[in-house]
Parts: sequence; C-alpha cells; structure tokens
Amino acid sequence: MGEVVLAVDIGGTKTAAALADRHDTLLRTEVATTPAAEGPTAVVATVVALAERLLSGTGLRLSGVGIGAAGVVDAGSGTIVSATDTFADWPGTPLAALVRAGLGAHLITDAPVRVQNDVDAHAAGEYRHGAAAGAASALIVAVGTGVGAGLILGDDAVRGAHHVAGEIAHLPVPGAAHLRCPCGRPGHLEAIGSGIGMHRHFLSLGGDPGITDARGIAAESVAGDPIARRAIGESAAAVGRAIAGAATILDPERIVVTGGVPNIGEDWWRPMRDAFHAEAIDALQSTPILPGTLGDDAPLRGAAASVWRNP
Repeated sequence: MGEVVLAVDIGGTKTAAALADRHDTLLRTEVATTPAAEGPTAVVATVVALAERLLSGTGLRLSGVGIGAAGVVDAGSGTIVSATDTFADWPGTPLAALVRAGLGAHLITDAPVRVQNDVDAHAAGEYRHGAAAGAASALIVAVGTGVGAGLILGDDAVRGAHHVAGEIAHLPVPGAAHLRCPCGRPGHLEAIGSGIGMHRHFLSLGGDPGITDARGIAAESVAGDPIARRAIGESAAAVGRAIAGAATILDPERIVVTGGVPNIGEDWWRPMRDAFHAEAIDALQSTPILPGTLGDDAPLRGAAASVWRNP
C-alpha cells in the first residue's frame, strides 16, 4: 500500500475517516456517529477508533493526519477557535495535539497533524480533484445542514486574519429577517439557505409540521405542494444572492456548489441561478456555476492533500 495518511472529516452528525495515498486517493473508509454533545474527548476517541479500524491488520504507520473539522479553525495551530452549540466545549480545543496524542504509536516520527475547517477541506478536494480542478481561483460553496464556503486562490486556501474567510453563512440576505441564524443573529444566509433554515422557513410559511426536514420538503414539492415549492425557491434564491455578493468581492474564475441541499435538483438550482444572475453585475454573468463532483469524498481528499502539500 506504500505511504498513507489518515484523512478525517468531523461533522456535526457523522465522522468519516479514510486511508489515502499520495494522490489523495481514498483506499479504505470508515464512518461513525459524531458524539458532538459529549465533548472533545469523545470526538477525538471516535477519530482514534476509526483509525484503528482502518489500520487493523495492515502493519502500517501513518505518514500524517489531515482533518477537516466543523467550526472556525486556526489552521496554523490546529485549534478550534469558535463553533456553534452543536459541539459541546469545542471552542479552544487543541484538536491537532489531542489527535496526535491519541494516535501515538500509529504515527511515524514527526508525522504532521493538520487541521482545517471542514468546508475548506471540501473546497480543497473539489479544487484538486473535482469540479474546480484547473481553475486559477475558485469559490466552493457547500449547502447542507449549514452553509459554508472555501476560497482557493493560486493553489492556496484563503483563510483570513481571523480564520473566518469563506463564512458565507453569516452574510445578511433579503428574506431571512424572520429567521434566526445559529450564531444568534437574525437575517443571515444560513437562517434560510441551509437545510435546517429551509425547513424553518417552510414552517413559517404555514407548511405541514409533520414534515421534518429538507428532504421531506423536496418530496412535498414534487407532489405539488405550493408551500414546499415556495420554501425551496426562496431558500435557493437566498443562496444565489449571497453567492453573487461573494463573487463581486472575490471575482473567482469558477464557482462550485455542493452539499446535500443542491441534490434537490432543478427546483433548487433554477431559483439559485436565477437569483445569482439577477444580482450579479454584467462582468460576472459568465462566471461558471457548477455542481460539485466528489460528494462526501471531497473533504476527505482535501484533508489528505493538506498533509502531502502543507498548505
């Protein structure tokens, strides 16, 4: 199998880990539920358990560990700067140091352990191996349970002075004033554009309270429910407007949109693209907006790349 690294994607619902080679190809993958409410010790224990399952019987030691983690991350130190309440006691967690200590003998001498935001890892995966490959600059937007984005410029991730570059979730957008963002403020993109936000918007419009998530709203829309169709359209349009705003500042060569919510299909993509084109200035109208191609593999491949390439 040769040299391998451990690639990890720590999300609020699940944690995935894989062994990856020097081409960021995933060789084996394991998944477990993230014990986010139980605190950092439990989360790190889950990562270590997944690594041990992957390495069992191989005789391999890891050449490094790359981690994409929920929350604002200081990639230089591998520490979580801030996070939502989904993760108990997550802010301040020295994640790189804890994972290094937990893996111990599984690491070769001086093996790097690198941590970045999960959407930055997702962006790196799409940039190196997916829909953004070959672009000089790319904005990669992930729309799922939450909303996030990563910016790649000249082969490097742009992280910002306070580690929050790409936090598109917290852009104020029209149509979201009646909804509260997980950060505690009303009117932000995530409050309406995420899967959870779409559901809350659906309920605010008088939608069936028996529908519990965005997947259910999509099914209702297909069945002809006008409230479901409106909720999807207005949620998607908010994403399109926010992307237009980000594109005006960043002027990326390519925009990639990925995550579970865009899987709704044209009922989501059409209003998202329409809103982008309604808001974007003429010079940005030709900017390609493409669906991601790597799915759940993107953050793992991006996390692996952070070890080999030391961004």
